[in-house]
Amino acid sequence: MCGITGIVAKSNVNQAIYDSLTMQQHRGQDAAGMVTCDGRRLYLRKNNGMVRDVFHTRHMLNLKGRMGIGHVRYPTAGCSSSAEAQPFYVNSPYGITLAHNGNLTNGEELAHDLMSADLRHLNTGSDSEILLNILAHELQGVGKSREALSVADIFRAVAGLHKRCRGGYAAVAMITGVGILGFRDPFGIRPVIFGEKLTDRGREYMIASESVAINALGFDVIRDIEPGEAVFISAEGELHTQQCADKPVYAPCIFEQVYLARPDSIIDDISVYKARLRMGESLAKKIQRTWPEHDIDVVIPIPDTGRTSALPLAYELGIKYREGFIKNRYIPRTFIMPGQNVRKKSVRQKLNAIELELKDKNVLLVDDSIVRGTTSGEIVQMARESGANKVYFASAAPPVRFPNVYGIDMPTVEELIAHGRSEEEIAQAIGADRLIYQDLDDLIEAARAGNPNITQFDTSCFTGDYVTGDISSDYLDRVSSARNDAAKHAHETEDESLIDLSISDRSV
Repeated sequence: MCGITGIVAKSNVNQAIYDSLTMQQHRGQDAAGMVTCDGRRLYLRKNNGMVRDVFHTRHMLNLKGRMGIGHVRYPTAGCSSSAEAQPFYVNSPYGITLAHNGNLTNGEELAHDLMSADLRHLNTGSDSEILLNILAHELQGVGKSREALSVADIFRAVAGLHKRCRGGYAAVAMITGVGILGFRDPFGIRPVIFGEKLTDRGREYMIASESVAINALGFDVIRDIEPGEAVFISAEGELHTQQCADKPVYAPCIFEQVYLARPDSIIDDISVYKARLRMGESLAKKIQRTWPEHDIDVVIPIPDTGRTSALPLAYELGIKYREGFIKNRYIPRTFIMPGQNVRKKSVRQKLNAIELELKDKNVLLVDDSIVRGTTSGEIVQMARESGANKVYFASAAPPVRFPNVYGIDMPTVEELIAHGRSEEEIAQAIGADRLIYQDLDDLIEAARAGNPNITQFDTSCFTGDYVTGDISSDYLDRVSSARNDAAKHAHETEDESLIDLSISDRSV
């Protein structure tokens, strides 16, 4: 779950990329980076931290050029090392930089092939670096000078990349002095969209993970990049698109609609806000169907992502809706925080209960989902400490029982509270008097109602059915060993001594 952006404009793009990254800060709070191109010179700045902390005035002044790409990161696996901050850079051929959202499911195999057969060096454990080197190798095979490189050559390179890479990925890449390339995996798992803006100087183009970034900068959305498709914008501002995969399938990640995306975004022609409203409505109908004699006094959302579903749920049930928790907006999203102890502590720092709305009442707490259960358990306890009589909990998503392997750092199976437990056992584990989960069919319908042309979603974290068809138990075991909190802590210690070749604050 990272955020990417790329812009080709008629004036300096540094401020526009900065603004785009801040609009996508919710997609990654671990690191941020930007690279711009001025003629054939690249200027790169990246580091750990939020966008506002990574880019200061002195950095912005040095980021020259009318095209560039940017990235906000959270670690899919491994650590929070600045060496893995993006964009990544390779000098051959042409000088290519890349920013990526997603995860390659055959990354280990590709890394071996790159180093043994393609004779390329990898300096990090990031599959974004693998993706960049695959693209570079495919372009190297074209065997043409920069001046002779054609759009068809670039699209052929993406087609070659699709043949080699498996998993979920959306990426932007910049070929120095040539243009910016955006592409999406053949299943369309991770989101990416592009837009345009007509200025006095000519037409400008932008690529981003979410439409909210495009709208906020005054661009008009053209459309989502289709599964397997590539979009190329030349340095002169000419737009080209082409399908580069043999058999693309539209199967976007439904967890974008549940939690990851901002509610004011439109992902794959689906309004995230409207989808979450429908989730609340269907959840209310389930309560009416399965618990008609409920004694709920008040519906209280868990801010922020639970709010959109909680409001129609309360309306449908005819129960008053109240804000019972106030959020400290300066605490990052606990879902993407490394380490269980840090997450648990941050819940109390992030939310403060309003005792007047909880005391002596039977409350229904509504959240977007339950993953580890850390946040849910702490919030249930906070409600009880504030005097709630009974505490019920509703999830706008079904039980998360399986890890996500396509770019969301969901924990290992052992760390998922729903894995191997019944709903009654989960309710007991988080301390709730009753737990109501969304049915999967209702969740799919809530999303599909926004775009009936999508007949399939990636719902693997709920079902264990992975759309790419290449996920084995051995692979999941390797993911587990890399993603558990103990492994992440070990990686953080290791990476203090990692050689950082990121060229993080100077021209290339």
